[in-house]
Amino acid sequence: MSARHQGRGAATLLVIAKEPVPGRVKTRLTPPYTPQEAAFLAEAALADTLHTLLRVPARRRLLVLDGTPGPWLPPGFDVVPQADGGLDERIAAAFARCEDRPALLVGMDTPQLTPELLSGVGRDGHDAWFGPAADGGFWALGFADPARAGSVVRGVPMSTDRTGAVQRSRLAEAGLAVANLPELRDVDTAADAAQVAACCPPGSRFTTALASLAEVAR
Repeated sequence: MSARHQGRGAATLLVIAKEPVPGRVKTRLTPPYTPQEAAFLAEAALADTLHTLLRVPARRRLLVLDGTPGPWLPPGFDVVPQADGGLDERIAAAFARCEDRPALLVGMDTPQLTPELLSGVGRDGHDAWFGPAADGGFWALGFADPARAGSVVRGVPMSTDRTGAVQRSRLAEAGLAVANLPELRDVDTAADAAQVAACCPPGSRFTTALASLAEVAR
């Protein structure tokens, strides 16, 4: 199936993710959760993210995946493998796949994401879009011209409490007019999971998954 839903000014949407395999995802959730429970929560967060992006008009939707697709993947996405190297290299390579412009990349860790948060991307006249994360990283990054991404992303230290600040500075230093998206919290720890679940839309997969684990623990 083609992963296209044409719309004037619509962006190519990318999700960069790991296959939710126990022991490979959300390791900071263990403890208190087991590796299997952490993967269960990761799968729910990823599925929520993918289904949310299906509700955002897009030229194309890409899942940039480390691993193999599973039943959590809805129709409507083209799946491509992540490149080798650090996260900065993998993000740069993901944008290099985008012939259409603009393009926006999001992670798999913010199931509270709603279509409304992305409503202006690609249609507001900016050169770039940046979504900061509460832990000092970022949950979204976009470019009106994806060809600019490589030089701006490569070399940014990833997975630190300065990642977002460095990436935001690099966008400004490149002379790009940047639109700031709202700050969101990533799901990294058990405390994050509880706070994020409280912000998710009613009936979300992530909230339901977290509640089911709480029931089992009783």
